[in-house]
Amino acid sequence: MPRIFKIGGYLLYFWSNENSPLEPVHVHVSKGIPSEGTAKIWITRSGRCLLCNNNSHISQACELAEKLNVRNLLLYHTEDKNLAERNRLYLEEGSQYYHGNLFVQDDLDSISL
Repeated sequence: MPRIFKIGGYLLYFWSNENSPLEPVHVHVSKGIPSEGTAKIWITRSGRCLLCNNNSHISQACELAEKLNVRNLLLYHTEDKNLAERNRLYLEEGSQYYHGNLFVQDDLDSISL
């Protein structure tokens, strides 16, 4: 796992050829040591960035986004036990910690920024 840099206790690193289908270009962000379920920052074709929670707790992803002044936060790789209410529940919880543009993506959804 190549390390890009460490800033304020956060480590930025990446894996190559991650998941099937391949995810967009992104880096992982973790506090301390790399671990499963850390936040990801996806880099879009237009050069914008989306912070994705990657199975981390919603509050952690939202607090990190708020601290880093991230404009767009995508809660992705979410659980399926509350599928019918997932978007509403995640948006309600996330808005307590984050004040930017918050998205909850279902498979095959498109998001316009």
